[in-house]
Amino acid sequence: MASSSTSATKQVYLDVCALCRPFDDQQQARIRLETGAVELILAHVRQENLKLIVSAVHRLEIVAIKNAEEREQVALLLNRIGSVVKTEVAATRRLAEELVADGFGVADAAHVAFAAQAGAEFVTVDDRLLKHCYRAQLTIWCGTPVGYCEKEKLK
Repeated sequence: MASSSTSATKQVYLDVCALCRPFDDQQQARIRLETGAVELILAHVRQENLKLIVSAVHRLEIVAIKNAEEREQVALLLNRIGSVVKTEVAATRRLAEELVADGFGVADAAHVAFAAQAGAEFVTVDDRLLKHCYRAQLTIWCGTPVGYCEKEKLK
């Protein structure tokens, strides 16, 4: 895992849906836009302008990806440019449990709780998950890859 970034580097957490966006059918305009935004975010991670946060939840979801090439590519990407950060397990678990009680799915709650405990901004392409995030009034920014690129003025 890469970890040479300074502590001042902004941290971003892309869930597995966002990381897999480049592998989705690119015929829809939204998917093409989100793919471009994910690739732009990852380019900034490679340039060490951003720090991509990785959690154990990523690993669990990646092994479930049916397409072997997609599974390999996403795992390789996280191994090459992702950064593992230590969070307090009990606090992360408590937040995840609160989010599940609020209606989040278990994996979604774990992703969001880990991002929040790591102090990272949370990026997803899952509209339902974003609605839950907005309703939960989290202390971290949550949004789409396109929204993140606009907010950060990434080019």
